[in-house]
Amino acid sequence: MISAAFCTSIFQLYICAGFITGLGLALNLQPSVIIIGKYFLKRRPIANGLAMAGSPVMLCTLAPLNQFLFDTFGWRGSFLILGALLLNCCVAGALFRPIGPTSERQKNKEAKGAVREKTDGGIAEIGGKNMETKEDRDCCENFNRFLDLSLFKHRGFLIYLIGNVLMFLGFFAPIVFLAPYAKHRGIDEYSAAFLLSILAIVDMIARPATGLLANSKWVRPRIQYFFSFSIAFNGVCHLLCPLATSYMGLVIY
Repeated sequence: MISAAFCTSIFQLYICAGFITGLGLALNLQPSVIIIGKYFLKRRPIANGLAMAGSPVMLCTLAPLNQFLFDTFGWRGSFLILGALLLNCCVAGALFRPIGPTSERQKNKEAKGAVREKTDGGIAEIGGKNMETKEDRDCCENFNRFLDLSLFKHRGFLIYLIGNVLMFLGFFAPIVFLAPYAKHRGIDEYSAAFLLSILAIVDMIARPATGLLANSKWVRPRIQYFFSFSIAFNGVCHLLCPLATSYMGLVIY
């Protein structure tokens, strides 16, 4: 985001503010979602709902903040300030820590690993070929530890993955197209922009409420059906959006 402030062409903006920033935000989002599963077991859906409620707060405030920064500092200054705000994610990520004391089994494994490294070092001095083989094997083991490709053999995981891909194809459609669609229907610019604020406020309330509902004893054992119903309901709402021709209809949408 900061590098976008020094761009001199639209193509460079696509690369810096689009591709690189988007990749960084994706790499920032996934660990924050996964770490919630490590920290919370009993009330995980509520924790997820509260954590994800920050997204609509930013959506509600980002549009007026961007306009203020643009009017005050220009687009280059806006990118610098927004990039500085995003750098706080590095501080937040540094706070991610494993919880609980280190088990004796883990300590023994680390001790064995240290002894093995020393032994491998001695073997490497005798024969370089054995050391290269060991390094290749360790590289493969580390790769499998961080990216377990065997998950793609699991049918349930594949269905969940495909469902998420299809969901995100339309997930951001209201954010991108709702205001232009309202203007196309003859609604004034400020009222069209207010639709995004309404969307953010409702989203802010709905996410924690959904977490509470998903944590209930009736829904949690059937959480996969609740998730599927939510996605289907969202898709039906998107399909019905073109039928909303008035401002009140778009507010209900």
